[in-house]
Amino acid sequence: MARNTSLYFRVVEGRGLPAKDVSGTSDPYCIVKVDHEVVARTATVWKNLNPFWGEEYTLHLPMGFHTLSFYVMDEDTIGHDDVIGKISLSKEAIAAHPKGLDSWQNLTRVDPDEEVQGEIHLGLELQKEAQRTCIRCHVIQARDLAPRDISGTSDPFTRILYNNHSAETSIIKKTRFPHWGETLELWLDQGEEEVGGAVTLEVWDWDMVGKNDFLGKVEIPFSSLLRSPLMQGWFRLLPLGNAEDDAGGKLGGLRLKVRLAEERILPSLFYQPLIDLLVEPVISPVEDPSTLTLLEEVTMVESRQDVAMTLVKIYLGQGLVVPFLDYLNTREVNHTSDPNTLFRSNSLASKAMEQFMKAVGMLYLHEVLKPIINRIFEEKKYIELDPCKIDMNRCRRISFKGSASEVEVRESSVGLLQAYLSSIMEAIAGSVAQCPPVMRVVFKQLHKRVEEQFPDSHHEDVKYLAISGFFFLRFFAPAILTPKLFHLRDHHADTRISRTLLLLAKALQSVGNLGLQLGHGKEQWMAPLHPIILRSVASVKDFLDKLIDVDHDSVSEVPQRAVFLPSVTVKEGFLQKYKAEGPQLLKRFAFKKRYFWLSSETLSYGKTPDWQLRSSIPVPCICAVERVDENAFQLQNVMQVVTQDNEGQLRTMYLQCKNVNELNQWLSAIRKASIYNERMLPSFHPGASRSAKWTCCLQADRAAPGCSRTHSAVTLGDWSDPLDPDAEAQIIYKQLLQGREKLRSVCVCVCVCFYANAVLHLFIFHLSLHSLSTRSSDRCSFDVGTCT
Repeated sequence: MARNTSLYFRVVEGRGLPAKDVSGTSDPYCIVKVDHEVVARTATVWKNLNPFWGEEYTLHLPMGFHTLSFYVMDEDTIGHDDVIGKISLSKEAIAAHPKGLDSWQNLTRVDPDEEVQGEIHLGLELQKEAQRTCIRCHVIQARDLAPRDISGTSDPFTRILYNNHSAETSIIKKTRFPHWGETLELWLDQGEEEVGGAVTLEVWDWDMVGKNDFLGKVEIPFSSLLRSPLMQGWFRLLPLGNAEDDAGGKLGGLRLKVRLAEERILPSLFYQPLIDLLVEPVISPVEDPSTLTLLEEVTMVESRQDVAMTLVKIYLGQGLVVPFLDYLNTREVNHTSDPNTLFRSNSLASKAMEQFMKAVGMLYLHEVLKPIINRIFEEKKYIELDPCKIDMNRCRRISFKGSASEVEVRESSVGLLQAYLSSIMEAIAGSVAQCPPVMRVVFKQLHKRVEEQFPDSHHEDVKYLAISGFFFLRFFAPAILTPKLFHLRDHHADTRISRTLLLLAKALQSVGNLGLQLGHGKEQWMAPLHPIILRSVASVKDFLDKLIDVDHDSVSEVPQRAVFLPSVTVKEGFLQKYKAEGPQLLKRFAFKKRYFWLSSETLSYGKTPDWQLRSSIPVPCICAVERVDENAFQLQNVMQVVTQDNEGQLRTMYLQCKNVNELNQWLSAIRKASIYNERMLPSFHPGASRSAKWTCCLQADRAAPGCSRTHSAVTLGDWSDPLDPDAEAQIIYKQLLQGREKLRSVCVCVCVCFYANAVLHLFIFHLSLHSLSTRSSDRCSFDVGTCT
């Protein structure tokens, strides 16, 4: 039984941060770590003690985790960044809030003795001889220890302690992955055994000058040794356990939103009855009620978006996403009498259409919008139309004519917005061929259903509004407003650019509404854009007519394990590639700039984006994608892609990214592409093989097994997640289980044979899950007698 763990967190804002700069302010940013591995870095908010970030992330962690930590740093142009404080949340603390944690947390001081990480491999044995007892400890190795020296490594040794007795291993210098292979013995005289005591193993970093640095400890109760005289395995290193000091709130605080979703995933056969129930009304449409209407009935409004995304993925995997959306849309249209309210609610149909566009249309969105969004960020123009918000200090310019007037600012803003909007509309109008065929077919069927429901001539625009409402108002406009949430940019826009994006999004919404509401709102200062909006409406209708001019047979409705076609590029960009062949240069100069493309079939690269001659690595040959220690090349943000050829020979390609966020994105993308590979390695070397030894564990054998565990399934959650039918079915099952009381009441009120049959299937499905699941939270039952 597999475990599926997902961690959602959002760094909202900070308040009351201390000033670290001589100017009396700070330049704060956050680093987020899961078990001491950096998974995200927020943008820097310059000169602000109450910063707003609003950055959110999702992590898939199949192996689980122990601690989620947030470090607030002050960025410095010269020298090292200052640490302001941190917040640590244990997995247990997060799990104690099933609906998520949303609160202010005080920052605590960073104590070096609490910043421990890694594991140690031990064999502990208790032997009694005559009048004496021997505690024999075989210290084998350790991995992923905290770096305490300026070189990014440590000089670790281990000490065993019990009842005033101690012994130490030798010191192994310059490594975070030491191999000792030593045996330590503690001889106890009669009467020195304390059943309530504990055997302590401490790991320290040796320093020639000053005191040694603490790296972690393991405590094993003596009573456990009495019960089991031989213990062996990997033990997680723990901190000293000092109480965290929040300094009375003097370090400020963070507002965080954190939620943990943890599921036990069973074999596919146990989910098949539920899948059959979901598929049945789509294949053979029936009158209400159906399984999908039942699911919508028991789903809370705040959970509807997650349920919609899960259903979209299930039907994508079944090859039935087009009839699924057609079923929901037809039901929504048929139950709407006023065309002005069509798809205006947060119904399952509306949410499913939104999530469907994100799942299959994100690459299309990037192709259309990214050049224009990048241009807006690069130009950083000051744009404002609202007279009440024009700030002359922001737009002041020096010239022979003096400062710009308010009228000139508005005229300049109108011209810039018209140029940006024209570029966006031209890009959209010319993108019919790039739009995924499955999206076009779904819009075609929606157009047909709306036309059938509202055939009158005075409702001529309704069929266009139904499509443009999704395409412009719920897809393109939100992407323009918040490009980071749609992965168009790595960071949120600053105040100036945010205002430009907001005005553009408003204009595009008016275009999507076909200009029907122009002049009726409070924002009369948008009037200078009305002419270009009205001119764009005609091109929108022409675009939508071309968009739905598609053959239904062009969509391949076959079950698949990925959202995109194998040849589609899911990620691309410049990376620095390590030149392993030829004359060896200095380490930091051995990396050359190359442009990389990733699809589900190949990882290829060339000198430039237009370079015709490319080198390619087949994705099925990838067997590990991992980080590289900073001390391997004296460079940050380096990763490695390990491949295996047909002869079993391992080869490693080292790549450097611009920052930690780009590093995590590439790690996640390549891991997702290779997630079903059969030859994934269980361990790897986080260093590099140089000077006849590995820089990480100091082993001389280049073919030596890896000294650290791989993280092949640890990925960032986003629109490119591979389809996982079992995990998706488990989410739907859990949703039904949470709404079981409401399900019973519905079944009592509606005496329909279908319902009795559906609930009976769910009851059998629940018994199958209950027989294998060990979690007490799932221990509830459906009362079949109540439902019949």
